[in-house]
Formats: sequence, C-alpha cells, structure tokens
Amino acid sequence: MSDSATPPARDRTHWLYLAVIVAVIAGVVVGKLAPGFGKSVGELGTIFVNLIKMMITPVIFCTIVLGIGSVRAAAKVGRVGGLAIGYFLIMSTVALGIGLLVGNLLHPGSGLNVAAHAKEVTKYATDAKAAGGTWQFFEDIVPTTLLSSLTSGKVLQALFVALLAGFAIQAMGAAGEPILRGVASIQKLVFRILTMILWLAPIGAFGAMANVVARTGLDAVKQLALLMVAFYLTCVLFIFGVLGLLLRLVAGTSIFKLVRYLAREYLLIFATSSSESALPRLIAKMEHVGVDRTTVGVVVPTGYSFNLDGTAIYLTMATLFVADAMGKPLAWHEQLGLLLFMIVASKGAAGVTGAGLATLAGGLQSHRPELLDGVGLIVGIDRFMSEARALTNFSGNAVATLLVGTWTDTIDPARVRAVLDREIPFDERAMVDDDHPGPHDKDLVPA
Repeated sequence: MSDSATPPARDRTHWLYLAVIVAVIAGVVVGKLAPGFGKSVGELGTIFVNLIKMMITPVIFCTIVLGIGSVRAAAKVGRVGGLAIGYFLIMSTVALGIGLLVGNLLHPGSGLNVAAHAKEVTKYATDAKAAGGTWQFFEDIVPTTLLSSLTSGKVLQALFVALLAGFAIQAMGAAGEPILRGVASIQKLVFRILTMILWLAPIGAFGAMANVVARTGLDAVKQLALLMVAFYLTCVLFIFGVLGLLLRLVAGTSIFKLVRYLAREYLLIFATSSSESALPRLIAKMEHVGVDRTTVGVVVPTGYSFNLDGTAIYLTMATLFVADAMGKPLAWHEQLGLLLFMIVASKGAAGVTGAGLATLAGGLQSHRPELLDGVGLIVGIDRFMSEARALTNFSGNAVATLLVGTWTDTIDPARVRAVLDREIPFDERAMVDDDHPGPHDKDLVPA
C-alpha cells in the first residue's frame, strides 16, 4: 500500500462528530427541562444549516464545470443525465408504492380526533400555493442573470449555469485549460471553507434539537408513535432492502459498507434534519470512492431535486394517515390519482420551508379539500419524521451515483472496494482528491 493510502496519525474530525452526538443529547435534555431556553436557541440550528446552504452553490458549480469541461465527448454527459432522470422517476414510483402498501396494511390514523388541530394547517396550504405548479418549477430553473444563479441559493439554477459553462469550456479546447485550473483552485478553497464551517455542527445540532423538543414535547411523539415507527421502518426497508438489493446486483457493493462510509454524513443529517447539510460532503465522498467527477456533478445535484424517495414515502403514508384519522378513507383510484399528483408537486416545493407538509396540504386542497384540516395532526411530529425523510433521500442519491456510474462505466470498481474496505481513507481536512486518476483518463483533455 502506498504512503498516500496511510491514514493520518490524528483525525481531529473524529472529536467533532462525537461532539455532535453529545450536543444532540444535550439539546433533548435542555428542550425537555427548560423549554423556554430551548425555544430561544432554535435559531442556532437554522444559522448552521444556512451556512451549509451558502456553500452548496459554489460546490456544485465547481464540480460540474470541472467534470464537464475536462471531458471531450459531450454525449457522455447527456447519457449520464438521461439515465439518472429515468432512474429517479422509476424509484419515485417504487417508493410511492411501498408507502401505499404499508399505509394500507397498518391504517395508523384510524380512530384519532383531529378537530383540535384544524387551524394549524393554514400556513402549510399557503406555502404550497406559494411554491407554484410544475410549470413554475421549470421556469425557475432559468436564472434572471448569469451571476444570480450563484447567489439565489437555488440548486437547479446553479446546475443549469454550470452545465452551460462546462460545455462552453469543453468547446474551447486548449484555450479553456487555464479556466479549468482556476476553477480547480477555487474548488479547493470552497472545501476548506466548508471544513471550517462544519466545526460549528455541535452548536447547530444543540439548537435544533432543543428547539424541537421544547416546542413539540415528547407527548406529541408518543401520541403518534405508530405512524412514526411505521414510517421509520418503511424507510429502513427501502434503504437496506430495495436500494441495497439494487446496489448489490448492479454494482456488486454492500449497502452496509456504503452506510458505514457515509456514517458522519448520516449523523450530520440527523442532527440538522436537512439532507442539504451533507450535500457538499456527498459530492466529495462520491468522487473519492471512485466515481467520475462528471457523473457525480450531474447525478447528485439533480437527485437532490428529483430523487426524493423519502419524501415520496412520507407523502403516501401521511395522506393515508390523514384520511383514516378524518374517518374518510381513500379509495384505490383516489389514492393513485392524488399521490401521483403529489410526487410531481413535490419537485416544485423542493425549495420551500416545510416542503413535506406544504406539498401534503396542497395536494389535499386540490383533490380532497375536506381532508385538509387533518394535516394539522402531524405538525407536531413532522420535525422528527423529516429526519427519516432526509436520511432516505440522501441514501437514495448516494446509491444512485454508484448505480449510474456503473451503468455508464464511469466508476473505478477496484477503488470502490478499497475505499469501502477502509484501505483508502477520506481526507477530512481537504475533502478534495488530487492523487487518483479516473477510470477514463483517455476521455480527459490533456493538460
């Protein structure tokens, strides 16, 4: 084994993630024993997530420009994108079907009274309306100006402009090489800044957990324990059953090793209840594991808007829960029509705060308005369920990257095995690899 594969003597980030665990526990205790103080520190979690979101656009832009700009054949990028979108649509349908199956088997909302919570749903119906429809979603992909795509915070706008820039540099040939070297230097700077921000994770985790426990209490969790347990078990079944089987059959890789490799990202998502907090690290780790930069740059950002497996499961189960709780269960044809609409609508609400509840409320308002009041019942536990949603969405995108890389032959299987077996450690300090070639060096523009 080469010296480059030797792990560093001291990995200080190990203490960072231990501190996150302590902070989560402390947040639960403080939220329960001192709810007033717990509510007052809630903004700490919001600030930390906002800091991470601040870095998402430059990470995506640099990754895609470098990936596409250094590849000779534009058709290769189109093939990756086409396969990714097709896979996302199929997996959304599978996730929807699993949620329907579990919801119809358990009927967790039967016998509940939702009258006391009816007024709480107004905000989410308003949010869903503000999110716009499907056409608004596509219209928002095109930014107002070239530079606004880098400042708006909208992932798909950054993806769109980065694709344009990457193909333009690709067309420039040798004249574009200085630009690529400049973007590579900027990428290293961006990941260094991200590493600095991640040291604030314990503070953000403490504030987020203290706030949610202070506001909802533990009684809200106990009251709807069946729905929560069913949802979590369904997500686990989807990750280790459906995704795990696909990963083994297609890429020959163990889902358990992949989950272990991404353990710190799972902890970060659990602490912040946001899969976006781990997006930059997922890009870095998928490149490190051996997937071509081009494939990672296309699949991961697109998946964060289109591949929302956890959200799909949530929408199906929550809809059936509300209908049962209101004493107005849905017929099969109503379930399919309403929930297919919600899967499409969830793409348009991807950037809206409380997107899960907003999409749920918007779908019920459009198809079965008499059920809208029932959404208020799950407001109290939505924050806890959003963690499972985020973890499942994240897992789906990690698996999708490996699968698309395998289908397009843009992955190094030997490196995947070595990284997942801990033979080649991930550099937590730099988060950028300079020392390993991609599986298709012949496709790269020579320096």
